[in-house]
Amino acid sequence: MPEIDELLAVLDLERTGDTRWRGNSIEFGGGPVVFGGQLLAQTIVAAATVDPTKVVKSVHTVFARGASADTPLEVDVEVMQQGRSFASATVTIGQGDRLCTRSLVLLHAPDADFIRHQLPAPDVMSAEDSHPSPHSSGFWEVRTVDGVDIADPDAVGPAELDVWTRFVGAPGDQTINLALLAFATDGFLIGTAMRPHAGVGQSMAHRSISTSVITHTLTFHAPVEASEWMLLSHESPVSGAGRSYGRAHVFTEDGSLVASYVQENMIRAFARNQAPPVGGRSAH
Repeated sequence: MPEIDELLAVLDLERTGDTRWRGNSIEFGGGPVVFGGQLLAQTIVAAATVDPTKVVKSVHTVFARGASADTPLEVDVEVMQQGRSFASATVTIGQGDRLCTRSLVLLHAPDADFIRHQLPAPDVMSAEDSHPSPHSSGFWEVRTVDGVDIADPDAVGPAELDVWTRFVGAPGDQTINLALLAFATDGFLIGTAMRPHAGVGQSMAHRSISTSVITHTLTFHAPVEASEWMLLSHESPVSGAGRSYGRAHVFTEDGSLVASYVQENMIRAFARNQAPPVGGRSAH
């Protein structure tokens, strides 16, 4: 299993021009397509170079095409605006002529509170009492509340999922911590949407069901410590027409709301003769 240093190395982008970077990919997920969470994390790292006096506030990403894990990634940053309180940029990740993702990123310099409130954290079992998840790897620890198994097609339940996550050994750099949380947010909302449907599970994705993240919007509300347990509380309010919509909030162990995200996905049958071979993986 890859360790935290290997993931951090992937987030250490190589500058190739004033606004251009090169990145590599980590082997994750068992297929040739780059994990979307990695692309989100690298987008945040690249966007943070726009203005070192500000931090990333939100990122909206369109996943246009899959990226190949064995080919370097080309990252292009275009500044849209820089001001006293806010800055914005587009970040495009591609491979040669293949455009993979394009993101709109907002950065800000936080102000003092004028008003403050937050949604209360859900009352769920602690990280220590939750069940280790097969999503866990050497660098990413994941535990599932109530032992929910989104991979099992026969495990039916509401379109909700709570998971605890942390990255043991994460450094103190805030941009890296935001990037690591972004990595964690990509992987659960398709499985959440599948939960109410008997005979459908995430283990079937890219094998007998065609699935893909289409858009992902992530907003940070407070600083993040990715080495500490965070609760990702997911729900999918609607699915249909080969698509699903999901949303989630991220809480610390003490109940502070630090981030929220929404995701649009594709979930559909493969077109005739388009399913990958057994053990294979589709790019979409």
